[in-house]
Amino acid sequence: MINTYQTSLAPPPVPPRLSRSHPVLIPAPLPSSGHSKSLIRFLVGVALLHLFLSIGGFIYLYHNGKMEKFHSTEGKAAYLSSEKQEVSYKTLARMVVDQKAPTATTSGYLKWDIKHSLRRGINYYHNSWLTILQSGDYYVYSRVTFSKGDSQRPLASRVRLRKNDTAEEKTVMQAFCSLDSNSGSASIPRLCTATQGEVITLEKGNQLSVWVQDLSLVDYEEGATTFGMYKL
Repeated sequence: MINTYQTSLAPPPVPPRLSRSHPVLIPAPLPSSGHSKSLIRFLVGVALLHLFLSIGGFIYLYHNGKMEKFHSTEGKAAYLSSEKQEVSYKTLARMVVDQKAPTATTSGYLKWDIKHSLRRGINYYHNSWLTILQSGDYYVYSRVTFSKGDSQRPLASRVRLRKNDTAEEKTVMQAFCSLDSNSGSASIPRLCTATQGEVITLEKGNQLSVWVQDLSLVDYEEGATTFGMYKL
């Protein structure tokens, strides 16, 4: 008789004992929708605040730079205006010789055409002397052109100074030029120019004039003979 309860299959595995402890993974709860909205609002607020601060800073820097440029331009314009005004009122004299040439052969002081001369802060005395009204250092210049020569001595022009209209005179500048009275032709004028310039310290009330050895030898054409000064 065949035993039907026997089989070649292995017995099933023994289930694990329930007494052992095993870790149990518990999923974290998902954040609530209210918490997510608050976080988003906070981040949006921070971004907007950063944007507003950036725009405000840009506007401030632009406005500040524009104002600095405006003040710089305004200051430069004021400086140029004051400098121009200072030059406009600078003490000076530019004298034009009187074209009425003397006929007599005599030494003396050149006379100036006061009407066509330029003076600022400088007075005149008897159409020959310039009177200083402000003490200081002056650049004094003279240009005397001679149209005739002197056979006995070189042609000379001298700038003379006196403390006032009654004081003794002294020569502070002088210049010479030579002109042969026997050379040249009648069609070609013979000219020479004695030019000089120097810085002189002058006091209020001092007077200056140009002296020549022979007034009849001077060229009295416009621009040929001049005298002037300006305060440094």
